[in-house]
Amino acid sequence: MNDHPMLPFLLRATTAAARVADAVPAERPLDGPTPCPEFDTRALVNHWVLYTSHGLERRARRTELPEELVDHDFAADPGWAADYAAQLDRAVAAWADPAAWEGDVDLGGSPVPAVGIARMLIAELVLHGWDVARAVGGRIDVDEELALLVLAIVEENAELYRRYGGFAEAVAVPEGAPALDRALAASGRDPRWGG
Repeated sequence: MNDHPMLPFLLRATTAAARVADAVPAERPLDGPTPCPEFDTRALVNHWVLYTSHGLERRARRTELPEELVDHDFAADPGWAADYAAQLDRAVAAWADPAAWEGDVDLGGSPVPAVGIARMLIAELVLHGWDVARAVGGRIDVDEELALLVLAIVEENAELYRRYGGFAEAVAVPEGAPALDRALAASGRDPRWGG
């Protein structure tokens, strides 16, 4: 059985995201600002957990997110970071089935190739992982190859995301900036954001 070439990137992105979640201090109130102006830290964590773990698995399986998950306050659960890591493992296992990468995923009546969905979710894992890390004064560790992939995904999808309010206008970064900084900037995030 041949794994899809994107699967190792998905695994690296989920591993990095799980590490970010694990590093969020348990005693820290999740009410501070984030690089996403529309979210405080709690809302950002809930959005991130919902779409990059539960949503990630359900996209592979072509099933809808149930209402009770959409409305759930994951950040209020004791041990939410460990639960997130376990759900990321289930999501990666779903994408380990070669059939998950074939055909389209229905996004509200619009069919999108499964590979494109997986690529966008890889970017979301890293970008929102960075958002969460920065919101609590931490960092996300991704290798250069993964950062370059995220940059390519952001550049491919930036106009679409901007049209629907998912990205702000691109931010200028110095020439020769690291790939992750360039990906963040292309998505409308300031890599220097510090609260």
